[in-house]
Amino acid sequence: MSRASSFRWICLAYVIAVGVGLAWLMWGPATDHLWLDTLIADVLATVVIFAFSRVHHNSSFYDAYWSVIPPLLVVYWWARGPVGLDAWHCWLIALVVAIWAVRLTANWVRTFPGLHHEDWRYPMLKQRAGRAEFVVDFVAIHLIPTLQVFLGMVPVYVALTHGDALGWLTWVAFAVTLAAVVLETVADRQLQLFVSTAQPGAVMDRGVWGWSRHPNYLGELGFWFGLALFGLAAMPSRWWWMFAGTAAMLAMFLGASIPMMEKRSLERRPAYAGVMDRVSMLVPRPPRARAGT
Repeated sequence: MSRASSFRWICLAYVIAVGVGLAWLMWGPATDHLWLDTLIADVLATVVIFAFSRVHHNSSFYDAYWSVIPPLLVVYWWARGPVGLDAWHCWLIALVVAIWAVRLTANWVRTFPGLHHEDWRYPMLKQRAGRAEFVVDFVAIHLIPTLQVFLGMVPVYVALTHGDALGWLTWVAFAVTLAAVVLETVADRQLQLFVSTAQPGAVMDRGVWGWSRHPNYLGELGFWFGLALFGLAAMPSRWWWMFAGTAAMLAMFLGASIPMMEKRSLERRPAYAGVMDRVSMLVPRPPRARAGT
């Protein structure tokens, strides 16, 4: 399938998924809880994307879901909530989520070769699952990430549905999320430039990649941490659960994403072992000197 045809199918899948979610919100039985209504709609939309993944035997249909849904949640929560358009903290949230979503989605569009390609992690997970492949495909690849992102967006829901929260912590949250997006942008750009000229087996340990082996993941964590700060600014008394989404993201990166990436890098690039010795895994620090220097 050509790249253009692939994007047409993916766009169709997302139009239908969003349409199903909106149909539930408009005509489905309400729960009297705005957050729960949107969670149900979110899961229904995920089921639609999962159906397209199964029909096309490619779970990369889900790849863009991570960045497409959050701005839609922001718009819906703000429109349905009691806070008006004059709430500046809501504008700041909408702005930074839009910037993050556009950047991440555009980066995916730029690098996705088409539906002849599937993220290497998906076939590996499904193959390991054996007879439970269908369950793993739905739960691990589609549903759990949806729930993680929704949990990360709960502080945004709190901020968008509560009164004026334009205090110093709101500005800190805005600065943190914006800085996180900048870090992700720089990391992705540096990696793209490296890949375009790298020789087989070469490893990336320059720029921000010389301070952290996974600066893109660090930036993503920083973004969700900043969103938690927006919620904390709006409802400080509930601080103990505002960071549940960030904790879930951290657990995913440390427990699955980073170990899988590092194992694959070591298998394909033996020199990566030296990078692991010199460069911090996640929290940035100056790199250690190379052995023998």
